Amino acid sequence: MNKLNIRWQRLIFEGDTCPRCGGTEQELENAVATLQQSLRPLGIEIELDKQKISVEEFKKEPLKSNMIYIEDKPIEKWIGGEVGQSQCCDVCGPTDCRTISVDGKRYETIPSDLIVKACLRAASDLIKNNENSCCDKETKNNLSCC
Repeated sequence: MNKLNIRWQRLIFEGDTCPRCGGTEQELENAVATLQQSLRPLGIEIELDKQKISVEEFKKEPLKSNMIYIEDKPIEKWIGGEVGQSQCCDVCGPTDCRTISVDGKRYETIPSDLIVKACLRAASDLIKNNENSCCDKETKNNLSCC
C-alpha cells in the first residue's frame, strides 16, 4: 500500500488550543475518514501525524500553527490558496493566527472539503508516480506495484 502523509501542527498551551485549531482538528478527522474509504480501493493508506507547537515556537512563527502539510507540501499549494492572518483568542494572545483564502473566501478553520480536495490531488500524484515506477507492466496490471 502507498501512504499519503498528512501532517497537522497547532499551538498547544497548558493543554488547550484555540477554537480555530480545535475546529480544524474535527474537520481533519472527518476528511481522513472520507479519504480512507475513498482511497483504500486504490491502494492508498492515509497516515495522519498531529504535532504540537510550543508557545515559544508560536511566538517566533505564528503562521506555522494550524498548518496542514500533505506529502510535505502546504495545503494551500495543493488548492491554490493564500495564507493570511487574523486575531484569534486568549490561547494565542495578541498574536494573529493563520488563515487560508481560496477563491476569495477566507477560512480560519480549514474545512474538510478543502482538505479532501488537496489530498485527492496529492493521491493523483502518488498514482502517477507509481505508473512511472520501476515495476514491470505485468506487476502494474495486477495492482501490486512496488
